Amino acid sequence: MIISIKPWLELAQQPDLTPSMMRVGESFAGLELSSDAEADEFRTSYRSYGPSASINGLEQGKRMEFYHKPIMSAEILSAMAPVRGKQIFDGTLGGGGHSELLLSEGAHVIGCDQDRDALEHAKARLESYGDQFLTVRGNFESIDSLLAQVGVEEVDGILLDLGVSSKQLDNPERGFSFRFDGPLDMRMDDRAEFSARDLVNEWSVDEMTRIFREYGEERHAFRAAKAIEKAREKGAINRTSELVDIVSRVIPKISKKNPATRVFQAIRIAVNRELEVLENALEKSIDHLATGGVLSILTFHSLEDRIVKHFMRRLSTPFLDRPEWPAPRENPEYCLHLPQRRAIVPSKEEVESNPRARSAKLRVAVKL
Repeated sequence: MIISIKPWLELAQQPDLTPSMMRVGESFAGLELSSDAEADEFRTSYRSYGPSASINGLEQGKRMEFYHKPIMSAEILSAMAPVRGKQIFDGTLGGGGHSELLLSEGAHVIGCDQDRDALEHAKARLESYGDQFLTVRGNFESIDSLLAQVGVEEVDGILLDLGVSSKQLDNPERGFSFRFDGPLDMRMDDRAEFSARDLVNEWSVDEMTRIFREYGEERHAFRAAKAIEKAREKGAINRTSELVDIVSRVIPKISKKNPATRVFQAIRIAVNRELEVLENALEKSIDHLATGGVLSILTFHSLEDRIVKHFMRRLSTPFLDRPEWPAPRENPEYCLHLPQRRAIVPSKEEVESNPRARSAKLRVAVKL
């Protein structure tokens, strides 16, 4: 399926669809795809340039130093087959690493991210691809409306890399990391109203216990929730360092990981509705994949992978059977083929050269 990309550029001038080019003199940083908070020790700090930095003056080589090689690039290229003329929706643009791989093979890419800084940096990095590349700002959960805004109904591929941006994690002002003191925020989209501060200061013990247990798989979920409730009786909890101190007092340190790791992960997932967003996006994705289109999802922890696995298996099963039925019945949702039933994992060589890849899993489905 080949659709002219020229109309995108006119539509892209509408407010809120694409960011403006980064301003000269503005400090900026590259994004790196990252594993979940459990592998925080493997994240690398981002680089930023001072007031004299200029996007237009940067050499291509200098831009590239901001980025690590995209995780499982060979496997993703093999799955997506981004030949010239194909159109692919990269719902997690980040620093643009995977998009650049697809663009370099001739594909047209719509790069989506809800983080303004990520969009600006990726757009600057990939500006040499011109009409072949377009950015839109939004959550990939809204793939239907985002594609409609740029006049596209179907694409030949959808890629979602659910790794967390280390630029967000390493920026104290974003409040994601327990390694730095900063405001309790954790919003991936700074336009969102609900933040980590709201959750920590307003949610009940039962609600916090549930997310710490379900999203963080924290064994001491209730103990952590009660400690937060007790602490906030003395005043609002506003800083990441305060939360780390509260949680670390009641969760024993049994490994090199910070005792607050799983609590921070759970709060981040809840604030950004990450699992709900993933479920909604998967359901919508089918309507926007052309026949033969490829859905590729890169996950980094079991909660995400479980959702993706069950979704793909549900839609790739041609017949359903139950003990009370006299015979199997056709599955009305059947529309996917799985080239490989098991998740694809990174090679031993990639994990050795890039520890951030150690927990990655890639699942691929093709629309029938």
